[in-house]
Amino acid sequence: MKEIEQYDYDLPRELIAQEPLATRSDSRLMLVERKTGRIDHMHVRDLPDILEPRDAVVFNNSRVMPARLVGYRKETGGRWQGLFLRADAQSGVWEVLTKTRGKIKPGERITVQDRDARDGMELEVVARTEGGNLLVQPHLPDGFVDLQGGPTKELSEPADWLDRYGRIPLPPYIRDGQMVDADIEHYQTVFAKQRGSVAAPTAGLHFTQALLERVRRMGVYLAEVTLHVGIGTFRPIQVEQLDDHQMHQEWGSLDDVTCRSINGRREQGGRCIAVGTTTVRVLESAARNDQGLQAWQGETDIFIRPPFAFQATDGLLTNFHLPRSSLLVLISAFATRELALEAYQKAIEQEYRFYSYGDAMVIV
Repeated sequence: MKEIEQYDYDLPRELIAQEPLATRSDSRLMLVERKTGRIDHMHVRDLPDILEPRDAVVFNNSRVMPARLVGYRKETGGRWQGLFLRADAQSGVWEVLTKTRGKIKPGERITVQDRDARDGMELEVVARTEGGNLLVQPHLPDGFVDLQGGPTKELSEPADWLDRYGRIPLPPYIRDGQMVDADIEHYQTVFAKQRGSVAAPTAGLHFTQALLERVRRMGVYLAEVTLHVGIGTFRPIQVEQLDDHQMHQEWGSLDDVTCRSINGRREQGGRCIAVGTTTVRVLESAARNDQGLQAWQGETDIFIRPPFAFQATDGLLTNFHLPRSSLLVLISAFATRELALEAYQKAIEQEYRFYSYGDAMVIV
């Protein structure tokens, strides 16, 4: 049997959430106990009922950039779409993922349109990467008049350009990736600060300021880490054996004050509960041989799969993930594959809402 087939399941299409609930914390929450295998059903707003004052709850504060770009090729008029991945700080050259048909040559320009389909910046093609992505230089065309009325001279950082001309990069299972204006708020956590993700750390989408305040008043320590979610989070594992999977890299950071606070809570018998698999990737990248967390910053390609000795994560609140994904493999490492798949089957039977705008589970 192909190893990856052990992380597969059939999901009725109608259970893929297309919109978030009006109140984020009204989402359903499946409670899964690792030791007993017990599974209960509650709501995210009930989370304080399973927390203890000495616990630490850790969030990913990365902010989603409007990284999806839409426009047309100036030479041919053909439609074009791309996804901003990263920028070189010295040259200002961007790397963009694109699947547009036809060969785009160096020197060719692409006109990017804003959300109202008005012409905006231009991307001059510089080269292609070995992986087939475009390297482009952003420009404003000669004689450009900014119809939005903003000072174009301030468009110096990639995030400034994207805020003006980009779209929220919804995953393809939500309306075929087509955003509506409401997604600008809905596909962002209430604690998002550090711009850099091309996908939301979706477990955090369930939290409201009111719920955070309730948890804080209990005495629970609310901590923040950063992991900029990359495009690789959408991709299913394509190989048959997990040993052959090349994990994508993502940039993250965890500061010393947060490390010492989380370590202190755990030393006093509290739990470190991660909100989202991206938070787990930071915590376990920063854990050091049973010596607790240490300050960390950099790229991580950690692939968490069974068997894995978790050193910093005692609980995990997470959404329901795609079959054959590295995220489902991570969940299986934390809860055991058998318990994870049992929980997923119960979620399907109970008609939980799946994926980014869907419901959640908490494993303790």
